[in-house]
Amino acid sequence: MSVQSDSAFIKQFSLVLSGLVVFTIIIMGLAWILHGQTDTPDNPARQQAKLDRLAPVAGVYAGETGRAAALAAAKAAAPEAVAVAFDGSLDGGMIYENVCATCHDNGVAGAPEMVASAWSGRLDKGTEMLITNAINGIGAMPARGGRADLSDEQVAASVTYMLDMLE
Repeated sequence: MSVQSDSAFIKQFSLVLSGLVVFTIIIMGLAWILHGQTDTPDNPARQQAKLDRLAPVAGVYAGETGRAAALAAAKAAAPEAVAVAFDGSLDGGMIYENVCATCHDNGVAGAPEMVASAWSGRLDKGTEMLITNAINGIGAMPARGGRADLSDEQVAASVTYMLDMLE
């Protein structure tokens, strides 16, 4: 091997290496241009994380706008008023027809039908126990007949209505 062939090899190798570097720079430039043209949608999780990072530390607010923000945050954190079924109506018949009748008219899942003989063992426990069982649920019967939005008074009204139907 001669010095000339070594010099020719180094020259060719340098040209190939330079070409690869130029090619890499061109590819990187094209990728950067194409990336700038794409419109990426906002990620809701990323937006929420940004809002969490920007939130005041330990709920400290300053100035009048800070006071307004603090009041809005307190209002948002306040527990919502619990919605009561049927606008709080204590009409036992209406509650029975809309909630209880589904099971008690047909004896579904062992529910006693609205016949006095079906209630003989239960009536001995007393009205208060029947109301408590209706509120908390018993056996296959879910609490409040499956309507969590019924108040204790509404459940009591429907149980009283049902007991009146038996007489």
